Formats: sequence, structure tokens, C-alpha cells
Amino acid sequence: MEEQVAKPQADRPAGERKRSNSALKPLWKKVREPLAQSRFVKSLIVSLFTLTMRFIRLTNPRVAQSAKFSDKEYEGIEPGIIALWHGQHILMPAFYPSKRGLVAMVSRSADAEINAQVIERFGIETVRGSGGRADARHIDKGGAKALIGLKKSLMAGKNVCMIADIPHGTPRDAGLGVILLAKLSGRPIIPAALATSRRKVLEKSWDKTTINLPFGRSAIAAGEPIFVASNADEAEMERKRLELTDALNAATAKAYDLVDSAR
Repeated sequence: MEEQVAKPQADRPAGERKRSNSALKPLWKKVREPLAQSRFVKSLIVSLFTLTMRFIRLTNPRVAQSAKFSDKEYEGIEPGIIALWHGQHILMPAFYPSKRGLVAMVSRSADAEINAQVIERFGIETVRGSGGRADARHIDKGGAKALIGLKKSLMAGKNVCMIADIPHGTPRDAGLGVILLAKLSGRPIIPAALATSRRKVLEKSWDKTTINLPFGRSAIAAGEPIFVASNADEAEMERKRLELTDALNAATAKAYDLVDSAR
């Protein structure tokens, strides 16, 4: 009897693939919430992510020009506010270059819980909140609490990390949250970026999320520190926001140039 072999999904007619995907959606909705509430499943996912990130770090040696926060140029700059772009930040916990303690702001959404646990596996503390939309006139309660926590961490001598652009807003356009924290704390913003030579860009994602792959080279680029005066008015804060946007884009371009030119 001739053996029956299932057609690969790519070879199936479009209508058949669509029906198959539609049938799976109700099943996924049923199991998604119980899985999200399972401590065992969460721990397993966190462990897998952590091991994968460590493996990618080990198989992506840094190029010689990669920024090292221990360099003399950073003396007196730390503690500082490390600013990153959405979609380019995923691997940074595994590559954090400084020996100084680090506290990272993580979204309060349920979806970010696993992200927070992964970050903590690398010895990085987390505070939950969203400071991207904050400004001098309006800040929600959760965002205010997170900014206060980050300010206290800076005063205790720890670096802090914030994602500069606003979730599902305009990608690679800094919000005012980082600027406000710099104003309140008196500590500088350090625009930073991480890149690997082997990567997969999710072009359909709003922020062009980049998945870093193993067996390549890596680089961290950091821009000049940005200070915000404690008496900065709205116009000055907007000018600093634009300065941060330009500096982060420059750091990102430099990081990619470093790994791609080393090929």
C-alpha cells in the first residue's frame, strides 16, 4: 500500500492553509491563558530564552571597536540612563558591558512578565512601568512610580535602562520619559545600541524587531552623554528629545556598521 504523506503547509492551496489556521485559533485561545498562568510553563520559557541568549552571546565575539563602559571616557559618567530603541534591545541583558548594577524599566503589561523574568536571570533588577509618554505636565500613576524608582536607583549608584521610543508609536522617535528622568535625577543619558552580524529582521513588526542569531560578530555602540538641566522648560526638553533621537539613530547605525564591515 502506498504510504500517505501529509502535504507540507507551503504546498497546500491557500484556501486550505487559511482554514487550517482558522481552526487553530480557537484552540490557541483556549490554552493561551492557562499556559500564561502556569508557573512551570513560565519558568520553562524563561529558562529557554535565557539559555538561548547566553548561547548567542558566546557565539558572537565582540569586534575590537565595541564600546566598553570601563573605558576612561566613561569615568564620571556612570551612573547613567542607558537609552535603547524598541526592537533592538532584546539581547542587551546578555551583553550589558558594565560591572555597575543595572535596573531596567519593563512594561506593566502581562505580556512583559516573561521579559522581566528573563532580564532578572541576568542579575538585572526591574521596575514595572511605562515612561515613554511621560512629560512635565502629565504622567500616569504607574509611570510616575517607575520613574521615582529609577531615580532612587541612580542615586544609589546604579545604572538604569529605558526604551526610548513609545510602544506602538512612531518607531525610533524618542519619547519624553527618558528626558524627564534625566532632568529629575541630574544624571546623563547614554544613547546605546547592540548589533550582531547575523540577524533576522521582522519587517512586518511596527519597530522592525531584530532577532539576533548565533555564529557571527557583535558590537555595542554608545553616543556622547546627554545632560538635561534641572530647570529645563518644555522647549528645552523637546530639543533634548530630538537630540536623543538623533544620537540613538547614530549609535544604531554605528553598531550595525561595526559588525557588517568586519565581515
